Amino acid sequence: MKEFSGFIKSKITISAADLEIILASFKTKQVKKGQLILKRGQVADQYFYIRSGALRFFFGEFSEQLTAWVVFQNEFFTEISSLNPQKPTRFNIEAIEDTELIYIGKTEMERLYKAFSSWQEFGRITWEAMAVRMIDQIISFQTLSAEERYLEFLANSELVQRVPVKQIASYLGITPNALSRIRKNIR
Repeated sequence: MKEFSGFIKSKITISAADLEIILASFKTKQVKKGQLILKRGQVADQYFYIRSGALRFFFGEFSEQLTAWVVFQNEFFTEISSLNPQKPTRFNIEAIEDTELIYIGKTEMERLYKAFSSWQEFGRITWEAMAVRMIDQIISFQTLSAEERYLEFLANSELVQRVPVKQIASYLGITPNALSRIRKNIR
């Protein structure tokens, strides 16, 4: 929990006693590459912190899978479009490599929000950052060419090394063949 504790303290000021109570509410689990932590049609009821590894949000089946979002180590997330309205999710969330998660249930998270104003601040800061990331992604799709989106994606070299090419293409909204042409042109 040391990494998670550091992550929390990088976002908010919190007493050691309060942080200890909050951390005690979380559990850990290992997820193997290819394993789903949430299936389309289920209702999300957990929040996650990725201690190590990576996950992707995707929809569709088999060869028609479209990657909508990728989350990595040191990110805190949930499937918010399912969790808050308590509606079935449209996504599958799959480990794209062996992943270690720290997690908490929705009910317990809400209890912590009520008990600790600093934890409410953590939630606000976390979800504002997520909203900015989503807005940036939308603007990228609306204003940049496929090649420009790929070059922007390359700026985070960790992603390129850890995400399969087919999933990168899907995330960028292009076909694997189009991505191959772009990669060939920029070499």
